[in-house]
Amino acid sequence: MQKDSMKNLFSRSLRNKQTVVSLLSIVLFVSVIGFVLYEGTKKSVELHVDGNITQFTTHANTVSEALAEQGIEVSEHDYVNPSLDTTIAVGTVIDWEQAREVFISVDGLKSSVWTTENLVKDILAQAQIEVTEHDVVSHRLEAELDEDGQIDIQKAFQVTLVDRTTSTQVWSTSTTVANFLKQQGVQLGELDRVESKLEETIIPGQEIAVVRVEKVTDVVEDSIDFAVETKNDDTLLKGKEKIVQEGSKGTVARTYEVVLENGKEVSRTLRTEKIVEAPKTEVVAVGTKVVLASVSRSETSEASGEGREFYVSATAYTASCNGCSGTTATGIDLKANPHLKVIAVDPSVIPLGSKVWVEGYGYAIAGDTGGAIKGNKIDLFMPHVEQAYAWGRKTVRIKVLD
Repeated sequence: MQKDSMKNLFSRSLRNKQTVVSLLSIVLFVSVIGFVLYEGTKKSVELHVDGNITQFTTHANTVSEALAEQGIEVSEHDYVNPSLDTTIAVGTVIDWEQAREVFISVDGLKSSVWTTENLVKDILAQAQIEVTEHDVVSHRLEAELDEDGQIDIQKAFQVTLVDRTTSTQVWSTSTTVANFLKQQGVQLGELDRVESKLEETIIPGQEIAVVRVEKVTDVVEDSIDFAVETKNDDTLLKGKEKIVQEGSKGTVARTYEVVLENGKEVSRTLRTEKIVEAPKTEVVAVGTKVVLASVSRSETSEASGEGREFYVSATAYTASCNGCSGTTATGIDLKANPHLKVIAVDPSVIPLGSKVWVEGYGYAIAGDTGGAIKGNKIDLFMPHVEQAYAWGRKTVRIKVLD
Protein backbone atom coordinates (compact mmCIF):
# COMPACT_ATOMS: atom_id res chain seq x y z
CA MET A 1 0.00 0.00 0.00
CA GLN A 2 2.88 2.33 0.74
CA LYS A 3 4.23 1.81 -2.76
CA ASP A 4 0.94 2.88 -4.27
CA SER A 5 1.01 6.05 -2.24
CA MET A 6 4.51 6.98 -3.42
CA LYS A 7 3.50 6.30 -6.98
CA ASN A 8 0.51 8.54 -6.77
CA LEU A 9 2.56 11.36 -5.22
CA PHE A 10 5.13 11.28 -8.01
CA SER A 11 2.43 11.32 -10.66
CA ARG A 12 0.78 14.30 -9.07
CA SER A 13 4.11 16.25 -8.94
CA LEU A 14 4.83 15.53 -12.56
CA ARG A 15 1.44 16.81 -13.59
CA ASN A 16 2.06 20.02 -11.61
CA LYS A 17 5.38 20.65 -13.39
CA GLN A 18 3.82 20.13 -16.74
CA THR A 19 1.15 22.64 -15.85
CA VAL A 20 3.73 25.27 -14.83
CA VAL A 21 5.66 24.74 -18.01
CA SER A 22 2.53 25.12 -20.03
CA LEU A 23 1.67 28.31 -18.23
CA LEU A 24 5.15 29.72 -18.73
CA SER A 25 5.02 28.89 -22.41
CA ILE A 26 1.71 30.66 -22.74
CA VAL A 27 3.05 33.76 -20.93
CA LEU A 28 6.16 33.79 -23.06
CA PHE A 29 4.14 33.48 -26.23
CA VAL A 30 1.80 36.23 -25.20
CA SER A 31 4.80 38.45 -24.28
CA VAL A 32 6.46 37.84 -27.59
CA ILE A 33 3.28 38.51 -29.45
CA GLY A 34 2.74 41.63 -27.33
CA PHE A 35 6.30 42.86 -27.89
CA VAL A 36 6.01 42.30 -31.60
CA LEU A 37 2.70 44.07 -31.66
CA TYR A 38 4.12 46.95 -29.47
CA GLU A 39 7.20 47.41 -31.58
CA GLY A 40 5.24 47.10 -34.72
CA THR A 41 3.00 50.00 -33.78
CA LYS A 42 5.96 52.41 -33.20
CA LYS A 43 6.53 55.27 -35.70
CA SER A 44 9.92 55.90 -37.26
CA VAL A 45 11.36 59.41 -36.64
CA GLU A 46 14.51 61.16 -38.01
CA LEU A 47 16.21 63.67 -35.67
CA HIS A 48 18.65 66.35 -36.96
CA VAL A 49 20.86 67.86 -34.23
CA ASP A 50 23.80 70.16 -35.17
CA GLY A 51 24.28 68.38 -38.49
CA ASN A 52 24.06 64.89 -36.97
CA ILE A 53 21.17 62.61 -37.99
CA THR A 54 19.64 60.07 -35.59
CA GLN A 55 16.82 57.68 -36.48
CA PHE A 56 14.57 56.08 -33.89
CA THR A 57 11.04 54.70 -33.41
CA THR A 58 8.63 55.96 -30.85
CA HIS A 59 5.12 55.75 -29.49
CA ALA A 60 5.34 59.49 -28.64
CA ASN A 61 2.35 61.46 -29.76
CA THR A 62 4.02 64.88 -30.19
CA VAL A 63 7.40 66.29 -31.13
CA SER A 64 7.84 67.46 -27.55
CA GLU A 65 7.36 63.92 -26.20
CA ALA A 66 9.69 62.46 -28.83
CA LEU A 67 12.50 64.90 -27.90
CA ALA A 68 11.95 64.20 -24.22
CA GLU A 69 12.32 60.44 -24.92
CA GLN A 70 15.73 61.31 -26.44
CA GLY A 71 16.73 63.22 -23.30
CA ILE A 72 16.61 66.61 -25.03
CA GLU A 73 15.48 69.56 -22.92
CA VAL A 74 14.13 72.30 -25.15
CA SER A 75 14.37 75.94 -24.01
CA GLU A 76 12.14 78.74 -25.20
CA HIS A 77 14.94 80.13 -27.43
CA ASP A 78 15.75 76.82 -29.19
CA TYR A 79 14.81 76.23 -32.77
CA VAL A 80 12.45 73.23 -33.31
CA ASN A 81 10.84 72.30 -36.59
CA PRO A 82 8.09 71.19 -36.70
CA SER A 83 6.70 72.83 -33.57
CA LEU A 84 6.67 71.04 -30.25
CA ASP A 85 2.93 70.34 -30.32
CA THR A 86 3.03 68.77 -33.79
CA THR A 87 1.66 65.19 -33.88
CA ILE A 88 4.26 62.54 -34.69
CA ALA A 89 3.65 60.58 -37.89
CA VAL A 90 5.64 57.84 -39.55
CA GLY A 91 8.74 59.38 -41.17
CA THR A 92 8.54 62.64 -39.25
CA VAL A 93 11.81 64.66 -39.50
CA ILE A 94 12.63 66.84 -36.49
CA ASP A 95 15.19 69.65 -36.68
CA TRP A 96 16.45 70.93 -33.34
CA GLU A 97 19.05 73.65 -32.78
CA GLN A 98 19.97 74.62 -29.31
CA ALA A 99 20.12 78.41 -28.73
CA ARG A 100 23.08 80.04 -27.02
CA GLU A 101 23.44 83.41 -25.35
CA VAL A 102 25.65 85.84 -27.26
CA PHE A 103 26.97 88.96 -25.52
CA ILE A 104 27.27 92.13 -27.63
CA SER A 105 29.17 95.27 -26.57
CA VAL A 106 28.47 98.51 -28.49
CA ASP A 107 30.85 101.30 -27.45
CA GLY A 108 31.09 99.66 -24.03
CA LEU A 109 27.32 99.29 -23.62
CA LYS A 110 26.67 95.56 -23.14
CA SER A 111 23.61 93.52 -24.07
CA SER A 112 22.86 89.88 -24.92
CA VAL A 113 20.71 87.87 -27.30
CA TRP A 114 19.68 84.20 -27.40
CA THR A 115 20.16 82.85 -30.88
CA THR A 116 20.61 79.78 -32.98
CA GLU A 117 22.34 81.77 -35.72
CA ASN A 118 26.01 81.17 -36.39
CA LEU A 119 27.04 83.99 -38.73
CA VAL A 120 27.97 87.27 -37.03
CA LYS A 121 25.86 89.32 -39.45
CA ASP A 122 22.78 87.16 -38.75
CA ILE A 123 23.26 87.40 -34.99
CA LEU A 124 23.50 91.22 -35.21
CA ALA A 125 20.43 91.31 -37.43
CA GLN A 126 18.49 89.29 -34.87
CA ALA A 127 19.67 91.70 -32.15
CA GLN A 128 18.56 94.58 -34.41
CA ILE A 129 22.02 96.17 -34.37
CA GLU A 130 22.99 97.99 -37.55
CA VAL A 131 26.64 98.11 -38.55
CA THR A 132 28.09 100.54 -41.12
CA GLU A 133 31.19 100.11 -43.24
CA HIS A 134 33.08 102.52 -40.95
CA ASP A 135 32.31 100.67 -37.70
CA VAL A 136 34.89 98.34 -36.18
CA VAL A 137 33.58 94.84 -35.38
CA SER A 138 35.63 92.24 -33.50
CA HIS A 139 34.65 89.54 -36.04
CA ARG A 140 34.13 89.47 -39.77
CA LEU A 141 30.44 89.79 -40.54
CA GLU A 142 30.56 86.74 -42.82
CA ALA A 143 32.38 84.62 -40.24
CA GLU A 144 30.88 82.15 -37.80
CA LEU A 145 30.97 83.28 -34.20
CA ASP A 146 33.46 81.30 -32.16
CA GLU A 147 32.83 79.65 -28.83
CA ASP A 148 33.50 82.75 -26.74
CA GLY A 149 30.08 84.11 -27.73
CA GLN A 150 31.25 87.75 -27.53
CA ILE A 151 30.93 90.46 -30.21
CA ASP A 152 32.52 93.90 -29.68
CA ILE A 153 31.49 96.84 -31.82
CA GLN A 154 32.92 100.36 -31.97
CA LYS A 155 30.54 102.72 -33.73
CA ALA A 156 32.19 105.21 -36.09
CA PHE A 157 31.49 108.95 -35.93
CA GLN A 158 32.70 111.93 -37.92
CA VAL A 159 35.60 114.11 -36.79
CA THR A 160 37.19 117.09 -38.55
CA LEU A 161 40.94 116.77 -39.01
CA VAL A 162 42.80 120.01 -39.76
CA ASP A 163 46.41 119.38 -40.78
CA ARG A 164 48.18 122.66 -41.56
CA THR A 165 45.37 124.45 -43.39
CA THR A 166 43.76 121.38 -44.96
CA SER A 167 40.44 120.41 -43.37
CA THR A 168 39.09 116.87 -43.86
CA GLN A 169 35.98 115.09 -42.58
CA VAL A 170 36.93 111.58 -41.44
CA TRP A 171 35.22 108.62 -39.75
CA SER A 172 36.72 107.44 -36.51
CA THR A 173 36.19 104.93 -33.73
CA SER A 174 39.08 106.23 -31.64
CA THR A 175 38.72 107.02 -27.96
CA THR A 176 41.54 109.54 -27.50
CA VAL A 177 43.17 112.20 -29.63
CA ALA A 178 46.45 110.25 -29.66
CA ASN A 179 44.67 107.09 -30.83
CA PHE A 180 42.78 109.07 -33.47
CA LEU A 181 45.99 110.54 -34.92
CA LYS A 182 47.56 107.07 -34.99
CA GLN A 183 44.47 105.66 -36.71
CA GLN A 184 44.65 108.40 -39.34
CA GLY A 185 48.39 107.87 -39.90
CA VAL A 186 49.27 111.42 -38.80
CA GLN A 187 52.98 111.70 -37.97
CA LEU A 188 54.02 114.53 -35.63
CA GLY A 189 57.39 116.23 -35.98
CA GLU A 190 59.50 117.19 -32.98
CA LEU A 191 58.18 120.76 -32.96
CA ASP A 192 54.64 120.09 -34.20
CA ARG A 193 51.79 120.50 -31.77
CA VAL A 194 48.15 119.48 -31.48
CA GLU A 195 45.65 122.05 -30.28
CA SER A 196 43.87 119.37 -28.18
CA LYS A 197 45.42 117.30 -25.39
CA LEU A 198 46.57 113.89 -26.65
CA GLU A 199 44.91 112.05 -23.74
CA GLU A 200 41.62 113.87 -24.29
CA THR A 201 38.61 111.75 -25.25
CA ILE A 202 37.23 112.80 -28.62
CA ILE A 203 33.54 113.29 -29.26
CA PRO A 204 31.47 113.27 -32.47
CA GLY A 205 31.87 116.47 -34.47
CA GLN A 206 35.09 117.50 -32.72
CA GLU A 207 37.84 119.34 -34.62
CA ILE A 208 41.39 118.08 -34.16
CA ALA A 209 43.91 120.66 -35.38
CA VAL A 210 47.56 119.79 -36.07
CA VAL A 211 49.93 122.77 -36.24
CA ARG A 212 53.11 122.16 -38.19
CA VAL A 213 56.01 124.06 -36.60
CA GLU A 214 59.31 124.70 -38.37
CA LYS A 215 62.48 126.56 -37.43
CA VAL A 216 64.41 128.03 -40.34
CA THR A 217 67.43 130.32 -40.69
CA ASP A 218 67.07 133.59 -42.55
CA VAL A 219 70.07 135.80 -43.43
CA VAL A 220 69.17 139.41 -44.18
CA GLU A 221 71.55 142.12 -45.37
CA ASP A 222 70.67 145.60 -44.13
CA SER A 223 72.32 148.95 -44.71
CA ILE A 224 74.06 150.84 -41.93
CA ASP A 225 73.71 154.61 -41.87
CA PHE A 226 76.99 156.49 -41.88
CA ALA A 227 77.97 158.82 -39.06
CA VAL A 228 78.36 162.55 -39.61
CA GLU A 229 81.39 164.25 -38.07
CA THR A 230 81.49 168.06 -37.89
CA LYS A 231 84.60 170.21 -37.76
CA ASN A 232 84.77 173.93 -37.14
CA ASP A 233 86.13 175.94 -40.04
CA ASP A 234 87.03 179.59 -39.41
CA THR A 235 87.34 180.25 -43.11
CA LEU A 236 83.59 179.74 -43.60
CA LEU A 237 80.99 182.22 -42.47
CA LYS A 238 79.10 181.15 -39.39
CA GLY A 239 76.02 179.13 -40.39
CA LYS A 240 77.66 177.83 -43.57
CA GLU A 241 78.50 174.15 -44.00
CA LYS A 242 80.71 172.34 -46.47
CA ILE A 243 81.06 168.57 -47.02
CA VAL A 244 84.73 167.71 -46.76
CA GLN A 245 84.32 163.95 -47.12
CA GLU A 246 81.29 162.19 -48.59
CA GLY A 247 79.82 159.52 -46.35
CA SER A 248 78.66 156.09 -47.58
CA LYS A 249 76.39 153.49 -46.01
CA GLY A 250 77.73 150.15 -44.85
CA THR A 251 76.23 146.65 -44.97
CA VAL A 252 75.50 144.25 -42.13
CA ALA A 253 74.44 140.60 -42.45
CA ARG A 254 72.01 139.54 -39.71
CA THR A 255 71.16 135.87 -39.13
CA TYR A 256 67.69 135.21 -37.68
CA GLU A 257 66.05 132.08 -36.34
CA VAL A 258 62.53 132.15 -37.73
CA VAL A 259 59.67 130.08 -36.33
CA LEU A 260 56.93 129.17 -38.83
CA GLU A 261 53.53 127.77 -37.92
CA ASN A 262 51.68 126.24 -40.85
CA GLY A 263 54.04 128.16 -43.13
CA LYS A 264 53.44 131.56 -41.49
CA GLU A 265 56.10 133.42 -39.53
CA VAL A 266 55.22 133.81 -35.83
CA SER A 267 58.58 134.86 -34.36
CA ARG A 268 62.02 136.04 -35.42
CA THR A 269 65.07 135.98 -33.14
CA LEU A 270 68.42 137.59 -34.01
CA ARG A 271 71.21 135.05 -33.57
CA THR A 272 74.32 136.63 -35.17
CA GLU A 273 75.32 139.93 -36.74
CA LYS A 274 78.30 140.43 -39.05
CA ILE A 275 79.56 143.62 -40.65
CA VAL A 276 80.02 142.96 -44.37
CA GLU A 277 81.09 146.49 -45.26
CA ALA A 278 81.75 149.23 -42.72
CA PRO A 279 80.10 152.64 -43.29
CA LYS A 280 82.28 155.63 -44.23
CA THR A 281 81.94 158.67 -41.98
CA GLU A 282 80.88 161.94 -43.61
CA VAL A 283 82.96 164.94 -42.55
CA VAL A 284 81.28 168.37 -42.63
CA ALA A 285 83.03 171.66 -42.10
CA VAL A 286 80.92 174.16 -40.13
CA GLY A 287 81.71 177.83 -40.53
CA THR A 288 82.66 179.85 -37.46
CA LYS A 289 83.74 183.09 -39.15
CA VAL A 290 81.83 186.13 -37.90
CA VAL A 291 81.74 189.19 -40.17
CA LEU A 292 81.98 192.49 -38.30
CA ALA A 293 79.73 195.19 -39.70
CA SER A 294 82.26 197.99 -39.73
CA VAL A 295 83.53 200.03 -42.58
CA SER A 296 87.02 201.45 -42.62
CA ARG A 297 87.95 204.84 -43.95
CA SER A 298 89.48 203.19 -46.96
CA GLU A 299 86.17 201.50 -47.55
CA THR A 300 84.42 204.86 -47.23
CA SER A 301 86.56 206.23 -49.96
CA GLU A 302 85.71 203.19 -52.04
CA ALA A 303 82.12 204.38 -52.25
CA SER A 304 83.25 206.85 -54.86
CA GLY A 305 85.17 204.08 -56.62
CA GLU A 306 83.96 201.33 -58.86
CA GLY A 307 81.42 198.76 -57.70
CA ARG A 308 78.29 197.00 -58.87
CA GLU A 309 75.46 199.49 -58.55
CA PHE A 310 71.69 199.02 -58.99
CA TYR A 311 68.38 199.94 -57.41
CA VAL A 312 66.58 197.89 -54.81
CA SER A 313 63.39 198.02 -52.75
CA ALA A 314 64.42 198.62 -49.13
CA THR A 315 62.45 197.95 -45.91
CA ALA A 316 63.63 198.03 -42.28
CA TYR A 317 63.55 195.63 -39.32
CA THR A 318 64.76 195.43 -35.71
CA ALA A 319 66.37 192.72 -33.58
CA SER A 320 63.14 192.33 -31.59
CA CYS A 321 60.71 192.04 -34.50
CA ASN A 322 58.07 189.28 -34.48
CA GLY A 323 59.81 185.95 -35.23
CA CYS A 324 63.32 187.45 -35.04
CA SER A 325 66.01 185.77 -32.94
CA GLY A 326 68.29 188.79 -32.76
CA THR A 327 71.13 186.84 -34.39
CA THR A 328 71.79 187.14 -38.10
CA ALA A 329 72.42 184.35 -40.57
CA THR A 330 76.14 185.09 -40.32
CA GLY A 331 76.15 184.99 -36.51
CA ILE A 332 76.03 188.72 -35.67
CA ASP A 333 74.32 189.41 -32.34
CA LEU A 334 72.26 192.51 -33.17
CA LYS A 335 70.89 192.90 -29.64
CA ALA A 336 74.38 193.09 -28.25
CA ASN A 337 75.54 195.36 -31.10
CA PRO A 338 72.64 197.72 -31.92
CA HIS A 339 75.02 200.24 -33.46
CA LEU A 340 76.06 197.97 -36.34
CA LYS A 341 74.90 198.58 -39.89
CA VAL A 342 73.62 195.26 -41.29
CA ILE A 343 71.29 194.52 -44.17
CA ALA A 344 69.41 191.35 -45.07
CA VAL A 345 69.86 190.31 -48.69
CA ASP A 346 69.10 187.56 -51.20
CA PRO A 347 72.49 185.76 -51.29
CA SER A 348 71.96 184.94 -54.97
CA VAL A 349 71.95 188.70 -55.72
CA ILE A 350 74.31 190.04 -53.05
CA PRO A 351 76.69 187.48 -51.46
CA LEU A 352 76.66 187.33 -47.66
CA GLY A 353 79.62 189.15 -46.15
CA SER A 354 79.73 191.72 -48.93
CA LYS A 355 80.40 195.34 -48.04
CA VAL A 356 77.75 197.63 -49.47
CA TRP A 357 76.72 201.26 -49.59
CA VAL A 358 73.00 202.01 -49.38
CA GLU A 359 71.53 205.34 -50.35
CA GLY A 360 70.14 207.03 -47.24
CA TYR A 361 71.54 204.31 -44.89
CA GLY A 362 75.29 204.41 -45.50
CA TYR A 363 77.93 201.73 -45.43
CA ALA A 364 76.90 198.31 -44.17
CA ILE A 365 77.55 194.55 -44.26
CA ALA A 366 75.32 192.05 -46.10
CA GLY A 367 75.10 189.87 -42.99
CA ASP A 368 71.53 188.51 -42.84
CA THR A 369 68.79 186.86 -44.92
CA GLY A 370 65.01 186.79 -44.77
CA GLY A 371 62.15 184.68 -46.07
CA ALA A 372 60.62 187.64 -47.94
CA ILE A 373 63.93 189.00 -49.20
CA LYS A 374 64.08 187.71 -52.75
CA GLY A 375 65.67 189.29 -55.81
CA ASN A 376 66.35 193.05 -55.70
CA LYS A 377 65.07 193.51 -52.17
CA ILE A 378 66.95 194.38 -48.97
CA ASP A 379 65.98 194.83 -45.33
CA LEU A 380 67.87 197.39 -43.23
CA PHE A 381 68.61 196.76 -39.54
CA MET A 382 67.46 199.60 -37.26
CA PRO A 383 68.23 199.72 -33.54
CA HIS A 384 64.76 201.10 -32.69
CA VAL A 385 61.25 200.21 -33.85
CA GLU A 386 60.39 203.86 -34.42
CA GLN A 387 63.30 204.19 -36.86
CA ALA A 388 62.13 201.08 -38.75
CA TYR A 389 58.59 202.44 -39.04
CA ALA A 390 59.95 205.82 -40.11
CA TRP A 391 61.94 204.24 -42.91
CA GLY A 392 58.97 202.37 -44.34
CA ARG A 393 59.58 201.12 -47.89
CA LYS A 394 61.81 202.98 -50.32
CA THR A 395 63.51 202.41 -53.62
CA VAL A 396 67.17 203.24 -53.16
CA ARG A 397 70.42 202.91 -54.93
CA ILE A 398 72.87 200.30 -53.63
CA LYS A 399 76.50 199.72 -54.48
CA VAL A 400 78.23 196.42 -53.77
CA LEU A 401 81.78 197.31 -52.88
CA ASP A 402 83.33 193.81 -52.75
